[in-house]
Amino acid sequence: MATLTIELPPHQAQTKFNERRWTELLADTELARFEGRVETDRYGHVVMTPPPAPQHGSLQSKIAHLLQTRTTHGRVLTECPISTADGVKAADVAWASADTMRALGDRVCFPRAPEVCVEVLSPGNTEAEIREKTALYFDAGAKEVWLCSESGGMTFLRAPREPSAMSASRIFTDFPAVVVLS
Repeated sequence: MATLTIELPPHQAQTKFNERRWTELLADTELARFEGRVETDRYGHVVMTPPPAPQHGSLQSKIAHLLQTRTTHGRVLTECPISTADGVKAADVAWASADTMRALGDRVCFPRAPEVCVEVLSPGNTEAEIREKTALYFDAGAKEVWLCSESGGMTFLRAPREPSAMSASRIFTDFPAVVVLS
C-alpha cells in the first residue's frame, strides 16, 4: 500500500478560519435540524456522523461525572468544539482548568485544546482515525488524550512528541482504569 503524507497548516494559522466557519455553521438553521455530530475539515467542509449508540452516550456522561467529582478548579465539557489544524473537532468529553477557561473565554469554539480531551470509541472508528484525532488534539495543546473503549477500558496518553500510553492520568491520578456503567 502506498503511503500518503498530508501537510496540514500550522494550528494557529487555521484557527481564525475555523472560528469564522464554526460561527457560520452555528447560525445555519437547516444544519441545526440535523441530529448527530458535526465537525469540519481544514477546508470548512461539514463532516457529519449519526448519533452514537446509547452505550457511547452512557460512557460519555459517566466519564464527565467522574471528572466532575474529582475537580473543583476547572470545567468539564461534553461535545467540546476545538480548533485544530484539520478543522473543528468535537471531543466527547474535555476538562479545562480554571486558568484555561479564563484564557479561552466564551467562544464558539476553543482556539486551543483544553488540558484533557477524551474520545469514547465507537465500532465505526478506525485506528488511523483515532491516531489522527489524538495527534490533532496534542498539536492544539492538549496535555493528555484519553481513549475509552466500548467496554469502558481507559487508555491515557501523554505526548511531548509521540503519544505514549500511561497506566494512569497525571492530571487525575485517581481516575479509574475502567469506567463501569451501573
